[in-house]
Amino acid sequence: MPASIKFRHLECFIEITRHQSVKDAAVALGQSQPAMSKTLKELEEIIGAVLLTRNRAGVTLTREGEVFLHFAQMSVTALQHGIDGVRQLGQKGTTSLQVGALPSVAAGLMPLVLREFSSLAPNTIPGITDGPHGYLIELLRNGELDLVIGRLGPPDTMQELSFTQLYNEQVVIVARPDHPLAKCKDFHELVDWPIIYPAPTSASRPLVERMLVANGVGDLPNRIETASGALGHVYTRNSDALWIITQGVVTNELAEGRLVALPLDTSLTRGPVGLVTRQDAETTPQERLFQTALKKAITQLGLSR
Repeated sequence: MPASIKFRHLECFIEITRHQSVKDAAVALGQSQPAMSKTLKELEEIIGAVLLTRNRAGVTLTREGEVFLHFAQMSVTALQHGIDGVRQLGQKGTTSLQVGALPSVAAGLMPLVLREFSSLAPNTIPGITDGPHGYLIELLRNGELDLVIGRLGPPDTMQELSFTQLYNEQVVIVARPDHPLAKCKDFHELVDWPIIYPAPTSASRPLVERMLVANGVGDLPNRIETASGALGHVYTRNSDALWIITQGVVTNELAEGRLVALPLDTSLTRGPVGLVTRQDAETTPQERLFQTALKKAITQLGLSR
């Protein structure tokens, strides 16, 4: 960006377009109308294009002005977020932030997010609640959570909520390393073994059911339905049970060889994980800093969209 463009240029331009009047924008910013006109003219000379035209109805954006307005607003918003972040670091009191996370997020991503967040917002105490999609969304609607990191749920569960995709994840089927099906390549062989299966409230359950049907498996009669990661970890390592679970929940166990993923194609369960917020809620400085920490952690882990 040309060094000659200053914040006052952007502020002047945005306010004029917001009020559709140089006079009203000047009043809003506590400046004279000639000063506003001069600042706008400086900006247009720097850019080399006319951004606004005046008429009896007020002012109208040119095509160049429409393009520039979008990026000017983004720049001012980003700057405000930065100021909020600095103020947050300087706060003497403590604040809190309540975050909901799917088990896969809580186990795989959240430790790194919290490490980043603690350095960005040392005066904010984060509260982390994990659980199935439906449970977390209900807490978010009730105002008991500020935001949720989870799967994109069915349309009827996402009404009046905003979803911003962060990355994709998929389900795996895991077992203890010496399990007889450790090298299984046929979904039909799963039918004869105990299965730890996603709970009815799990966001991944419809995807798992679709995957099984697509591979000719209509039902797994010998199954245990649960959203408990603790039960899944212990029971799978110490029994013949297989566990159908989101990969993030067992990332460490797979890396350390305590569990193995069956070589079955589970790509049909691949889906977006994102940030869920209430549409009517104003984003706080703490939430902005958490989102910054979240995006940094995703980049460090190499998670893809």
